[in-house]
Amino acid sequence: MRPLTEEETRVMFEKIAKYIGENLQLLVDRPDGTYCFRLHNDRVYYVSEKILKLAANISGDKLVSLGTCFGKFTKTHKFRLHITALDYLAPYAKYKVWIKPGAEQSFLYGNHVLKSGLGRITENTCQYQGVVVYSMADVPLGTHILLRYKRPETGDSFANSSQVQLKKKKCLYSGKHSTGKNLAILT
Repeated sequence: MRPLTEEETRVMFEKIAKYIGENLQLLVDRPDGTYCFRLHNDRVYYVSEKILKLAANISGDKLVSLGTCFGKFTKTHKFRLHITALDYLAPYAKYKVWIKPGAEQSFLYGNHVLKSGLGRITENTCQYQGVVVYSMADVPLGTHILLRYKRPETGDSFANSSQVQLKKKKCLYSGKHSTGKNLAILT
């Protein structure tokens, strides 16, 4: 287990910043102690410094996991968030989408959700913005990139747009993530 390089840190923080913005500092400097990110077998773990010091006695080849897996680096050195990071990203998310209970089951199985299935959306959500998707009971379900179509000449706002689409990154079903199909919210 080693600290991330500058390039790895930059790539990972850019991905996380899509969802939580400037609240990124709050992940590291928490009131209950200082947390850090460590790399082990191409996976990034979010771990308390206290636990990290205790785990220093364990050899790297015998260590399976330490802390919470935040994501992994692919062979092309891109960072992919895991669903286990959702509990840490959700409280700091800038942009949120709530889905009605009737559309929630369909969403969790990776199917399309009609626009009528949207409960509410935070204001000023931009195109290609990272959002955290919630149930109406404020249970986080997944992280996604919001796509929306608007006519540039009219400058339609999100509420008046005719078609909205969520590009699915990860979704939660019984503690596991699903296949990653695209999710479209249609009129």
